[in-house]
Amino acid sequence: MKKSTTQVKQKSDATATRGRPRAYDPDRALANARNSFWRSGYSGTSVEALSDATDMNKPSLYAAFGDKRSLYLTTLERYIADGAAGMDAALDPALPLEDALMRVYDAALALYFPRNRPARGCFLINTAASEALVDRDVREKLQNGLREFDERFERCIRHAREREELPADADPAALAKIASAILHTLALRSRAGDSVESLRATALTGVALICRRRRRSR
Repeated sequence: MKKSTTQVKQKSDATATRGRPRAYDPDRALANARNSFWRSGYSGTSVEALSDATDMNKPSLYAAFGDKRSLYLTTLERYIADGAAGMDAALDPALPLEDALMRVYDAALALYFPRNRPARGCFLINTAASEALVDRDVREKLQNGLREFDERFERCIRHAREREELPADADPAALAKIASAILHTLALRSRAGDSVESLRATALTGVALICRRRRRSR
């Protein structure tokens, strides 16, 4: 029996629909993939886990983001960009240096200690540090991310020195590295089990040292 033109068209449309990747929100998919890597690390995250997290089948996942490594590098880039934007907002030049630095650390602690979930630390530090030993591209992402954060701290500290919050002999580049080191400590020790209260106290003490003042109670 000869099929009608309508029947042939309906079958063709159905086949085309089945062959298309499912609709997805790329920002949401990247966030969910990042969370999988964040929870289990790069090596501990399977493609199956990423497929489940993003609600995308493997062919669609590969078509959208490439292989697992490419997806991981993309999530690192997005995290660094988001972190840099967050620092730009926190390090308001109109604020005293102490307040601006604590805004960064408080925002970091809120990220590292998600509400009603286990502490997770910093995505960049906690996942890229180990992979950087064997993957040059990951190492470059890690270096670039740390440099981005150093530069923002340095710009803020230099501005504070210009308005005489710091002595004229203060070294903004060196102090920026110390400010970043405090951030790294919060990232690592939050994952290791330190409490948010103890880490905030550490940040306050570090800020007081950078500003060469006695620690203020808050």
